[in-house]
Amino acid sequence: MGRGDLSDAEWELIGPLLPPERGRWARPAGDNRRFLNGMLHVLRVGCPWRDMHERYGKWNSVYVRFRRWAEQGVWDALLQTLVDLGLTDDWQHMIDSTSVRGHVSAAGGKGGLVRTLLVDHAAALRAKSTPAATIRDCLSASS
Repeated sequence: MGRGDLSDAEWELIGPLLPPERGRWARPAGDNRRFLNGMLHVLRVGCPWRDMHERYGKWNSVYVRFRRWAEQGVWDALLQTLVDLGLTDDWQHMIDSTSVRGHVSAAGGKGGLVRTLLVDHAAALRAKSTPAATIRDCLSASS
């Protein structure tokens, strides 16, 4: 068992909630626990599926099962069951680029001379393209 993999107690709780897998033709189905640990590893680390560790099996098999479970609603049912059992709250947590700190220069600090010239030029163009009397002014004058 690798670091971050499901413990025996966690697997006893989650294992029966997952759909049983059947093998295709002559191939065995594979262990749901190993596949789930692979899925959780990819989601935890944030690596591409192709870079998943080999101990979880073939990356494509894990990905196909992940997509199949997503399409069948297994993840939603699993989360709802855990909420009903009181083991987690009903919040869905996500991290994306809006909550990750950017570099200092990505914060939109003050610009230099070129930025000032571009902003002034854009303001001048906007002033030229704005009509002297707007439609609202014409309508209010006629009523």
